[in-house]
Amino acid sequence: MPDRIRDHAGHGATTVAARRRRLRADRARQLADLLRHQILTGGFPDGTVPHETILGTDYRASRNTVRQALDLLRTEGLVDRLPGVGTVVVARKYPHGLDRLMGLAETLREHGRVTNEVRTMAPAPAPAPVAERLQVPPGADVLCIERLRSLGGLPLSLDLTYIPLDIGTRLLGADLENTDVFRLLEAVTGRSLGHAEITLEAVNADAHSAAVLQAPRGAALLMLERLTHLVDGRPVDLEFIRFRGDRITMSGLLRRSL
Repeated sequence: MPDRIRDHAGHGATTVAARRRRLRADRARQLADLLRHQILTGGFPDGTVPHETILGTDYRASRNTVRQALDLLRTEGLVDRLPGVGTVVVARKYPHGLDRLMGLAETLREHGRVTNEVRTMAPAPAPAPVAERLQVPPGADVLCIERLRSLGGLPLSLDLTYIPLDIGTRLLGADLENTDVFRLLEAVTGRSLGHAEITLEAVNADAHSAAVLQAPRGAALLMLERLTHLVDGRPVDLEFIRFRGDRITMSGLLRRSL
């Protein structure tokens, strides 16, 4: 066989092998997505994932694909392999709804008591973007609160909150360790909260956030930015909330409207 033909044949075989690897990786990722949903919604109530052979039959996947999918979930910290037992669920994510305006304690009340460690709470000059969004004069003081929020002793989120000072001063003696800011805002203003604008994105944990949340530095966090208004439309609460992505899952009900 001439060298040119032989080289072409070798390149073709390499391309086919690479395509097969990509296809298997795609299938493993797709299977991991399905199994992750099962894990997060309590689909394995006894805490044990079915045997690889059963998963392969149920999902029409090869054993190698099943193993790769389980490896992906193991890397995420959702499952682990125990000798003599099999693959077991070792982590849990708590559901956080996005279709109702609720504080974290209200959202997770069915799962236990949320505790708050108030790390800082003091008036501070508002950065320009904060002043603009809270509709206060540039450089005006706002109440700045940083809290570590935990459930069952496990850190869930690190919250940075800005509140206009005329309202914030009335929170200085409040029980922020055991009460959501939302409830306190309604109590001190005598008005209900109305609506909030939210943005959700993934960010990497900086050194400070990682240390406080007891997460690896650089780990993926869910960052929820939320500007909450009173029922009369006044903005009263700007929050930057960093959630541990391995402990919280976001969900909501969306309706199509054109």
